[in-house]
Amino acid sequence: MPAAVLDISALESWLWEAACIIRGPIDAPKFKDYILPLIFLKRLSDVYEDDLERLGPSSRFVDQDHKLVRFYVPPGARWSYLQQQTTALGELLTDAVRAVSRESPRLHGVIDIKDFNETAAGQRILSDDQLRALIQLLSQHRLGLKDVGPDFLGREFGWLGPAFGWRSASSAAIDVNQPILPQRVPPFLLGRRLGGAALSALR
Repeated sequence: MPAAVLDISALESWLWEAACIIRGPIDAPKFKDYILPLIFLKRLSDVYEDDLERLGPSSRFVDQDHKLVRFYVPPGARWSYLQQQTTALGELLTDAVRAVSRESPRLHGVIDIKDFNETAAGQRILSDDQLRALIQLLSQHRLGLKDVGPDFLGREFGWLGPAFGWRSASSAAIDVNQPILPQRVPPFLLGRRLGGAALSALR
């Protein structure tokens, strides 16, 4: 059962467990390249479900009119679908983030930065077992509008950086001009703390 509220302590434990799943094949500075796009995808998918619930009977028109929701998430990219898959997960996850990017061009270069099916020396960097474990772990918490605070991803960046040796200054986690932080992520995805030019441009 997903937790009702993801507080800072639970967030830290959650992200640490996610990092431990891919530890070994992936160097610590690259953890974010794998974990954050999936958290973005989970957040988008959960907010999409929130929008469908808000629309009620009108939700049946969403596939024809994507403007009814904040961000349209294609069927193959929805978290509920990905949770049910057991094979070819690298390809499925890569297709999912790219499908979201195609649907919402402002997320290009934000959510689709990693090929989850990539190989090194002829071997998959992350196996289906590892990706399945990562999906299962990230499924423990719902990330809808009412499930996490408005500063959710701001806190996440602030904790992940120092924990894994990324930019040490805490301001890097919330400065929209720093490369570690996607500058084109929509306001509901980032939270109010990140504000500034990036959010103004998207309003």
